[in-house]
Amino acid sequence: MATPHITGPQSQPPSPELRPGGSDARPSLADARAEGAHPPHAQRVRRHPVITGRLQAIARGEVVPTETHPALAGEEAVLEIDHFSLWYGSKQALFDICLRIPRGKVTALIGPSGCGKSTLLRSVNRLNDLIHGVRQAGDMRLNGDSIYDRSVDVIELRKRMGMVFQKSNPFPMSIFENVVYPLRIDGVRDRQLLAEVCERSLRGAALWDEVKDRLHENALELSGGQQQRLCIARAIAAEPEVLLMDEPCSALDPLATGKIEDLMRELRGNYSVLIVTHNMQQASRTADYTAFMYLGQVIEYGPTTDIFTKPFVKDTEDYVTGRFG
Repeated sequence: MATPHITGPQSQPPSPELRPGGSDARPSLADARAEGAHPPHAQRVRRHPVITGRLQAIARGEVVPTETHPALAGEEAVLEIDHFSLWYGSKQALFDICLRIPRGKVTALIGPSGCGKSTLLRSVNRLNDLIHGVRQAGDMRLNGDSIYDRSVDVIELRKRMGMVFQKSNPFPMSIFENVVYPLRIDGVRDRQLLAEVCERSLRGAALWDEVKDRLHENALELSGGQQQRLCIARAIAAEPEVLLMDEPCSALDPLATGKIEDLMRELRGNYSVLIVTHNMQQASRTADYTAFMYLGQVIEYGPTTDIFTKPFVKDTEDYVTGRFG
């Protein structure tokens, strides 16, 4: 497997245009004294960000390496994305993406609209296969197993993942049957087991106390926020290896959004979550790691705190502080 580009805060790309100020030269002690400043070793130097010019390089049609923070090297990966590219017909949407998604953590994909976040997420469970003219290059591996190998049964693959969409999509059946649906299609008929899974999943989705006396009512009678948590309960009922969430709070009010965010924090450790969000505050509140995407490329990937407070790339800082996007 190709090793992702891992850098530290002082690493520099080879091109002068991608270096801060276009030069590696440091001021001498004499220069500092001449300017009446403290010597470099006495200053509180803010070393972040140190890399510039990435968006300009992309605008010229270049594929830039992802600045991956060293903290990722110590994480065990549940999902490995290895030089993955995707085309819709002749139009390329994703460019040579390399990411390792940590096990038991929440990882957020952020970036402007149309940058490829949802396309990448949908590629993980191969939903893009349903679109005519789509082709891919590279690979993804779920716990070491290739997702795009020709021998892969796509239906079985999707059983290994949970998917929560932007708009809640409960089935027109009871709350109970919604939750246990993944087990039903696997042929499980044991009533006690189904009841245990239903309760465990609804508790995991922070919904049990609200619906425990309404399990046989139609799920469509729930509120929007409750319906989305029901979809999360259904997604985790089969204990997926990865939980995929595509802007799960975009259609919810602030109160319902807060409950979903609380739930995401509770899910970490037990589940590996990959979430797409346009809400940067949501990413900063809920995610352990964050990847910033732009025009089909991952610009920077690292711990969420570092991405939002001390990114390596100037373009990342510009985006998370609202200077563009």
